[in-house]
Amino acid sequence: MPKCTDEAVEFGRVGRRVVHAAFDGGDIVSDGGALLLKQVDERVGLTRAAALAFGDERRGASVQHSVHSLLAQRIYGLCLGWQDVCDHNVLRNDLVLQTAVGRAEPLASAPTLSRLETGATPEHAASLHEVLMQQFIASHVAAPKELVLDVDATHVPLHGEQERGHFHAYYDNYCYLPLYVFAGQDLLACVLRPSDRDPASVVSALLKRLLVALRRAWPRTKIIVRADSGFCRPRVLQRLERWGVSYIIGLQKNSRLQQEVELAELALAEQFVARQTKQRMFGEFEYAAGTWDKPRRVIARLEQGPQGANPRFIVTDLKGSPKALYERRYCARGEAENRIKEAQLDLFGRRASCHRFQANQLRLLLAALAYTLMINLRRLALKGTELAQACTATIRIRLLKIGAAVVRNTRRVRVLLASAHPMKHVFITAARALSP
Repeated sequence: MPKCTDEAVEFGRVGRRVVHAAFDGGDIVSDGGALLLKQVDERVGLTRAAALAFGDERRGASVQHSVHSLLAQRIYGLCLGWQDVCDHNVLRNDLVLQTAVGRAEPLASAPTLSRLETGATPEHAASLHEVLMQQFIASHVAAPKELVLDVDATHVPLHGEQERGHFHAYYDNYCYLPLYVFAGQDLLACVLRPSDRDPASVVSALLKRLLVALRRAWPRTKIIVRADSGFCRPRVLQRLERWGVSYIIGLQKNSRLQQEVELAELALAEQFVARQTKQRMFGEFEYAAGTWDKPRRVIARLEQGPQGANPRFIVTDLKGSPKALYERRYCARGEAENRIKEAQLDLFGRRASCHRFQANQLRLLLAALAYTLMINLRRLALKGTELAQACTATIRIRLLKIGAAVVRNTRRVRVLLASAHPMKHVFITAARALSP
């Protein structure tokens, strides 16, 4: 086989200049911004805390890579856009990623990382959830007056023989249905669940666990749970009231609710015919489903437009006008859906390609830890810059994916970033903000 990797390849001319290319540029990387991940990780102690929580039961004499370096390598890789374990067969030789992880030799290979994932247990998942909670609490200088916990479920499609994979008629696919809990932009929990169970089946137990930690840290903080109608179950409402937690939760429409607003909808329809513009109305009434233990406050948002009536109902124990509660409180839960998309799509939380259920739960948590790292990068380093409100995908493309040449010797590692990079001023600002 001819040895031709160093030979120049001709690409014609540009004016009078001959264009040629050759693989003789030395150590060039495309992820020069990985050093920012190292800085923010050291600042918040994320992968260090995750490694302590994960533990290590391997035989010490056979270990080449610590759990800390394995988790850092995998989490940094997700932040940089490398979604699969097999990507690390090449990435392990990336000099900048090695530097970010804190090593001067090749990182772990794909089989080594796979063994970490396939060895995951429910205890590992519980410990890493504790890390997410600790990171959230540590991000606050003072106790907040109020916390809104957004609870939502989404689906992770499956394309193999994964454990506990079931067909779901609504999504028309085999899938998992993970449950997410957010507080603003911070991710507090992501629990993988099979799709043959009710989305609300574990929400009470999960919220109880979160509430214990939150009230231990901030006993006077008011906590509100916000969710869509899939979580409006009598047991959930009763337990929230017993725990002293406020709630604002969607309520599925039914014939009894329709009867309550029938006259108002007729009046709204007449207004639409007269004015030919979309009409809205808000109201409230006491309502108790047959399975409820008592009547509760229900807010109705009625809408009449070219497509007809579009009523929405929510149940809440909060005070305030129906319009303010619906538009300012309940509708704000759409932001949590954007954060789920960021964790699932930008950080590859849907890569449930392992056979074992617990291994896929670990993959979901690794994406959650990567999300937490990116949130802290945005919060601590990008405030006041044009990337202060950017999503993970935008930050990755504009700030982390920087071409660089790497020169490494026994005394130093020089990362020569691209001189013409358009975001170099943001990079320098972020690096200075994260410096000790």
